[in-house]
Amino acid sequence: MSLRTTPFHARTGPLSEGQAWRRWAGYLVASSYELSHDREYHAIRNAAALFDVSPLYKYLVTGRDAARLLDHIVTRNVAKAKVGQVLYTPWCDAEGKQIDDGTISVLGEQTFRMTSADPTLRWLHLNASGLEVSIEDVSESTAALSLQGPNSRAILQIAAERDLSALKYFRLTAANIRGIPVTISRTGYTGDLGYEVWVDAPHAVPLWDVLIEIGTAYGITPAGMLALDVARIEAGLLLIEVDYFSSRHARPRLDRRHRQGTLQRATGARRRAAAGSGVAVHGTERRLGFVGAALRRRRVAAAAPDSSVADERPDLRARWTSADRLRDQRRLVAAPQAVYGARASRFVERSARHGSADGGHRRAPAQTGEGSRDAAAIL
Repeated sequence: MSLRTTPFHARTGPLSEGQAWRRWAGYLVASSYELSHDREYHAIRNAAALFDVSPLYKYLVTGRDAARLLDHIVTRNVAKAKVGQVLYTPWCDAEGKQIDDGTISVLGEQTFRMTSADPTLRWLHLNASGLEVSIEDVSESTAALSLQGPNSRAILQIAAERDLSALKYFRLTAANIRGIPVTISRTGYTGDLGYEVWVDAPHAVPLWDVLIEIGTAYGITPAGMLALDVARIEAGLLLIEVDYFSSRHARPRLDRRHRQGTLQRATGARRRAAAGSGVAVHGTERRLGFVGAALRRRRVAAAAPDSSVADERPDLRARWTSADRLRDQRRLVAAPQAVYGARASRFVERSARHGSADGGHRRAPAQTGEGSRDAAAIL
């Protein structure tokens, strides 16, 4: 079966100099448009980079019980979210193991858009039994562009003919760009100042043309996934199947005891939640309907006095708190510049000077301006 192309392919296809393409959710997307991704990466940090992120799975959840359904599945407290807010959140299976992560955009009192890296439609329907809710897969009918970089706001303000300076991080607003109705969210995957623009697929090409026309004077550069990979690593943002594995794929089909223990260990959020800190799972004690609440309470009750969390796989147990303490005492972590280069060293030095807004779980790029605060605010 051939790969599908996104609604922007009529413009992105001819831009690929080396025909460096990759698969993403059954779609064809550019790894880089030029022979090297270097210039595309530098556009993120110094001007503006334009990414086609249409292959994201997108679901429209509506109805009286829409918030109740999402609150049941994800670890964030959807019931407290306000219209115009965007939540970044993981979601769990019935054993409290992470399936995927993505965003939930609150478009109305009873209207939500959920994005994910992997297909989530079946899991939504399985948990919607008995609820007054409608779930629609809008992955093909909704296109999306990500405009990232210090000049992104200037470009969008001209295109939308409105001031976007008051749009806070992880908030969204409706707008019109040359008569094209769009939703602009201050979100992204780079840790820099950036926005994502959501549009009906038939208007995708005209939207691209407008942004390129206006953005040329601001150094706008179409960018592929390689540049985005570099930026998200610098920002400390997690990627499924790279930094952690979904419980759908990570667990061997053995007995129940073994299945419960096989889980991604890449996220500090999971360890803190299991240890009872309440950081990753918002308001679980009050949200009795949360799908992973029962297992979480059992794990909290069984946790060791030093808040260690045991990996339940046979013959492997890890006491994270003790291990971290020993690592720090023995100075076992290599200097960041030895692993990631001088740029990473500056990230760490800046975090040490200004403190960490995210408890040390995520790091923002070493730069001034709003992009740095954006990455640190994700959790």
